[in-house]
Amino acid sequence: MKLEELARRTGARVQGDPDIEITGAAGLDEAAPGQVTFLANPRYTARVRTTRASAIYIAEGVEVDRRDIALLRTRDPYLAYTRALRLFHPEPEIEPAIHPTAVIDPSARIGKEVWIGAHVVVGREVEIGDRVRIYPNAVIYDRVRIGPDSVIHSGVAIREDSWLGARVRVHNNAVIGADGFGYAKDEEGRWLKIPQTGRVRIEDDVEIGACTTIDRASVGETVIARGAKIDNLVQIGHSCTVGEDALLCAQVGLAGSSHVGRRVILAGQVGIAGHLKIGDDAVLTAKSATSHDVPPGKTLSGIPAFDNREWLRATAAFRRLGDMSRTVRALEARVRQLEEALSAHQHEGDHSRET
Repeated sequence: MKLEELARRTGARVQGDPDIEITGAAGLDEAAPGQVTFLANPRYTARVRTTRASAIYIAEGVEVDRRDIALLRTRDPYLAYTRALRLFHPEPEIEPAIHPTAVIDPSARIGKEVWIGAHVVVGREVEIGDRVRIYPNAVIYDRVRIGPDSVIHSGVAIREDSWLGARVRVHNNAVIGADGFGYAKDEEGRWLKIPQTGRVRIEDDVEIGACTTIDRASVGETVIARGAKIDNLVQIGHSCTVGEDALLCAQVGLAGSSHVGRRVILAGQVGIAGHLKIGDDAVLTAKSATSHDVPPGKTLSGIPAFDNREWLRATAAFRRLGDMSRTVRALEARVRQLEEALSAHQHEGDHSRET
C-alpha cells in the first residue's frame, strides 16, 4: 500500500515521499523497513532516532531529528496506528459451514453464512444471526439470542435466555449468564439458594475477555451496554449494569447490583461493592476498592479509594515514614535533653535564692 493511500485511510497527512510502499505496522523497536510505526508518548521520543521504520505517525507540531523517515501527521497517532494495524491484519475469511459433530436442536434458527465448529451444542429456540462464528466446544443454552457478525470462541458457555447484540466478541472460556451469587439464611442458619430468574443482555460491539463471568440477574437483567470492553478474568455480579464504552481491566470485580456509568475506566483488580453507582467518566486506578458511590469524572485510588491526587501525596508521605519516625524519635530525645537541662537550671536558681 502506498503511503499516500495509508494516510488517507487512517486520517493522517503525509510529510515526505507519498509513494513509499508500506507493507505492515509495528512498534518503534520492532518496525522494519517498509513498515509504519507511531510515537504517542513523549518519553519514547529518543527511540525515533533508532527505529528502522519507513514512516511514523506523529502528532502535529512534534519535531523529530530524522530526515530519512516519512512523517504521518495526525491528531491522535495511536488511533491512526490502530487503524493501520486493522488494515494490515483484517479478520480472516471463513467459509460458512456447520461441522457434522455439532449438536443443534431442531427448533434453533440459524442465520445466513454462519460458521459453527466441531462439538458445538446449540439448545432449544436459540436464534443465531447472520455471519456468526462459533468455535469448537462452545455451548449455547436454550433461548439464547446472538446478533449478526458476533464471534463466540471455543469453550464459551452462554446460559439460557441470554441476549447478545451485533458484533459481540466473546473470548475463550467466558461464561455468560451463570446464576448470581444469592442466598438467604434459614431458621437453622443454613444457606437457601435464591432462584436467579433474570437474564444477561449484552448490547452491540461489546468485547468480553477470556475466563470472564457475567452473572444473570436475580430479577430483571444484567446489562452490558453498547461498546463496553471487558478484559480477561473479570467478575460481574448479578443485576449489574456496565455503561457504554466502559473499560474494565483484568480481575475487576463488581458485586451485585452495582452500576458502572458510561466511559468509566476500572483498572486491574479494582473492586466495587454492591449497590453502588460509579458516575460517567470516572476512573479507579489499579487495585483500588470503593464501598461508596463515585461522582462523575472523579479519579480515585487506594483502599478505601479516595481522590487520586491526595492518594499520590499520601503514598509519597508513606514512603518517608521510616525517616519521619527516626526524625520524631531524635526530636523527642532532644526535647527530653532540653527539659532536663531546663529543670536543672531552675533547680540551681532555686538553691541560690535559698542561700
